[in-house]
Amino acid sequence: MPTMGALHKAHLELIRVARERTGAHGEVAVSIFVNPLQFEPGSDYERYPRPEKADEEFCRNARVDLLFRPVAEQLYLEDRSTYIEETSLSSFLEGESRPGHFRGVCTVVAKLFNILAPDAAIFGEKDFQQLAIVRRMVRDLNFKIDIIAVPTVREEDGFACSSRNQYLTAEERKQATILRKALLKGADMVRAGETSAARIVSAVRETIGQAPLARIDHVDLVDADRFQPLELVRPNSLLALAVFFGKTRLIDNILLA
Repeated sequence: MPTMGALHKAHLELIRVARERTGAHGEVAVSIFVNPLQFEPGSDYERYPRPEKADEEFCRNARVDLLFRPVAEQLYLEDRSTYIEETSLSSFLEGESRPGHFRGVCTVVAKLFNILAPDAAIFGEKDFQQLAIVRRMVRDLNFKIDIIAVPTVREEDGFACSSRNQYLTAEERKQATILRKALLKGADMVRAGETSAARIVSAVRETIGQAPLARIDHVDLVDADRFQPLELVRPNSLLALAVFFGKTRLIDNILLA
């Protein structure tokens, strides 16, 4: 289970599913590495939370068999010149907003797969595009690894769990619940018969606009396999968004059909 640490209850669910899938004789490994390659210039790499002792205790309590915590100097040599880059699915959504991000993700995940040689790896659906890109990389590079997806874990008010949530002020956290409400607004419109992507996206943006502290990065309705924009809702349509509250960028998504 690749992570960047600052572990929380969503990670606990991933570990639970991993333990369930391994069975009585399997082992669950968790990696913690704040990967500099997936942070664009000016982002929050330096301030990303690194509670090492708390994460270690978290893994111990969750009965993790192996905790792998490399440092950047171990994974990346100074004269490195080899990267892994997916060039199709990463052209949209997060790939547009965060150039180079998925090259960093694919490079580090491929390295972790080579080092730890797992039979399966587990990822959350909150990072839906990342999940799809990792699956494509595994397919294209012939990794003999099963990729297991786990539904987004949410707080009681519907807010998606994320390590970055701890950046939010009390007021930002309160207003950020609008993201789930906006996604559900889009889903309600589809159930009521709306098929226009433009009208759905407009309604979602309008809903988010009810939160004064929200600053929209993107709201898109795309095909959940190729991540290309859609004009009309069809089977496997994904409504995805990224919104800033202060300096904190939050993402969420929902499958509409």
